[in-house]
Amino acid sequence: MHKLFKFWGAVVSGFLLCTATQAQPTQPIGAGQVLLAPRTADNAAPKAIGLADSMKGQAVPTNQWYSGLVFSPKAEVLFAQPYTVRAAASGFELALPTRQVIATERQDTEIHYPHRAPLVISPVSFKATQGRLAKASDWAVEIAMGSAADRLDFTVAHGSPYVYGRISRGPVAFQTPASAQRTSLSTDERVLTLNSGGQTFALFGPSGVRWEQIGTQWVAHLPTDKGYFSVAVLPDNSPETLALFMRHAHAHITQTQVSWHYTETNNSLRTDYHVTTQAMEGTETQTLLGLYPHHWHQNQSVNGKLKGQYESIRGAIRLLPANQFSTELTYRGFVPFWPGLKDHSRNDLKAVLKADVSNARRNMLQIGNGPYWQGKGLQRISKVLDVAEQHGDTNAVKRLQNLLKGRIEQWFSGTDRQTYFHLDKTLGTVLAYPEEYFAVEQMNDHHFHYGYWIRTMADLALRDPEWASDAQWGAMTNLLIQDIATAERGRKDFPFLRTFDIYEGHSWASGIGLGDLGNNQESSSEAINAWSALILWAEIRGDKALRDLGIYLYTTEIEAIRHYWFDVHNLVFAPEYKNKEVSMLFGGAYKHNTWWTDEPRQIKGINLLPISTSSTYLGLDPAHTKRSLATLPEDTRIFESRGKRANPTDMWQDLFAKYMALADPAQGLKMWNRWGAVELGDTRTHTLHFLLSLEKMGTPDFSVTADHVLHSVFKRADGQRTYLAYNAGKTPLRVTFSDGQVLEVAASSLAQATRRVGP
Repeated sequence: MHKLFKFWGAVVSGFLLCTATQAQPTQPIGAGQVLLAPRTADNAAPKAIGLADSMKGQAVPTNQWYSGLVFSPKAEVLFAQPYTVRAAASGFELALPTRQVIATERQDTEIHYPHRAPLVISPVSFKATQGRLAKASDWAVEIAMGSAADRLDFTVAHGSPYVYGRISRGPVAFQTPASAQRTSLSTDERVLTLNSGGQTFALFGPSGVRWEQIGTQWVAHLPTDKGYFSVAVLPDNSPETLALFMRHAHAHITQTQVSWHYTETNNSLRTDYHVTTQAMEGTETQTLLGLYPHHWHQNQSVNGKLKGQYESIRGAIRLLPANQFSTELTYRGFVPFWPGLKDHSRNDLKAVLKADVSNARRNMLQIGNGPYWQGKGLQRISKVLDVAEQHGDTNAVKRLQNLLKGRIEQWFSGTDRQTYFHLDKTLGTVLAYPEEYFAVEQMNDHHFHYGYWIRTMADLALRDPEWASDAQWGAMTNLLIQDIATAERGRKDFPFLRTFDIYEGHSWASGIGLGDLGNNQESSSEAINAWSALILWAEIRGDKALRDLGIYLYTTEIEAIRHYWFDVHNLVFAPEYKNKEVSMLFGGAYKHNTWWTDEPRQIKGINLLPISTSSTYLGLDPAHTKRSLATLPEDTRIFESRGKRANPTDMWQDLFAKYMALADPAQGLKMWNRWGAVELGDTRTHTLHFLLSLEKMGTPDFSVTADHVLHSVFKRADGQRTYLAYNAGKTPLRVTFSDGQVLEVAASSLAQATRRVGP
């Protein structure tokens, strides 16, 4: 979460809006409308100043690892992994970063991999320009650093151990970061290997290249018709490694593309990663692909095929000689809500439900007036609606539905004096006002913000599909989905998967990606909330393509979280890192902190909230959960020893109780204090119902799958399993679980069954 706190400014700006809304150009979207320009006092979207002509005429990619290239007036560092690059007018910089351990006042450490000591590549016959984005495929970019007459272009891809260069004329100069010694690793005249600062740089030229040392520079004199080269920093200086790199050096990557396939019968998600290459020299068309841990770990299809590795901020990046590989993951289902607890002996659930229904309007508007806090407020109340409905409180259901619908219609109508959505057709985005957390000015957090709205619209669509139809308010929901999750490439209206990094497997929160540490994401759990919302909305509407996209995003990001935020397999975190999880993931760092506070409860909780029925993935690793929560007392002691104190002292106690309950229901229920603090996206009603449900059903049982998307399975210590399935369709549905259990589910209904299967 990129929350550079601009909260009070956003609130105040809400009262300064132009009142003449009828003067604004608008575009109807179902029963709602969007403004086609921001109101006078409001910020506009950032300018994409770093695009080459070839990228114009399509929606601008934001929230990517290379976004600094597009939006910054100065050359920014791009964290491609394992390399860092910087396309400055003084030359193209390439570095293989190494670990830096930063001690903090929190008495922990941050791990940085800064851009340092680069090799600088520049033309000799003309001057380079600062880099511009000339092409973007799914995980590779082409960077233009010249003019129409004098071209200098580079291709950089996530995971690739090569950077590919092309020049229109003249020699190319290579400046090493320290005095370099030529090595004797190769006798091939096309190859120059240099040892500098303990690293081995390998420069691969075409046939006929002539290498010359001029002072501290090495110059490649290229044949007139062969203006291409490749550069690498070798993971080691063995002859075998150099031979491997030489074999694939001239198979230049020209395109990268992902595809996904979901098999509903067994909840299997296969993701295919494919690159297209051009053989610039010789006949070899295969390249070397650098696989991240979430690609190679437990992946039988690449066993025995990996050749060497780089140490990186994401753990070991292992090399695969191939132009394609695949991963197989299991989608962990969810249902939109859990059943009621009418047979439960506790009376406090009824009491907190009554109070939360009574206070619903105030709880929905407790903090900010912008899209993030309003969205949190909407989902907060929709989860109370779930509990009220499952316990037969029809008056509460009607009241809460009307409250939610009224608030959404106020925003979606485009006629309110303070709140509205703006469709920016230049950048290709939907913006919401009043602005919060630089969501307009820096394009931050759209998936966080809009995920809450999409989930609430899905919850309402379960009950009133006509109100949520495209003719009414569903069309506005589709527009928000397009903003964060358009699946088509090269469109004019919205970019492909705006916030999602295809190769890293997770989202980025910063829209423009500025700063020495690259892009970042804080609240991975809010990203999951958005992708689960897509799944539910698509399932309600019978849109299998959108459903499968949601499953791809949801399942893939969960896998990335387990590696890069939680490190449950002990493959990623440096030995010097003291914490049990990461709360802020950057291109070039990971930290245990937040943008707005260093209070330990919020640091830990930001990657948990909101916990709902689609958060069962947080129960995949119970041992990690218990280790993580066990650090809170000592973290709090250190925090208080610095003269600070959480306010309230039990901040987010409900969140931690729910997290624990996914691993140990009895302990989670014991941790919760009915009169304690309430996380402002949750309620006592939803928390208590969540805790009591797990006490009754047990922890999530991921050993069982089903042939339907909306399902969950739980198992108690005594061996009793609970099976849940929701049918969002209009006809009855039979759901078969992988252990043989069958549920007959009526249309628009939740079904459940229990049976004992042994401890």
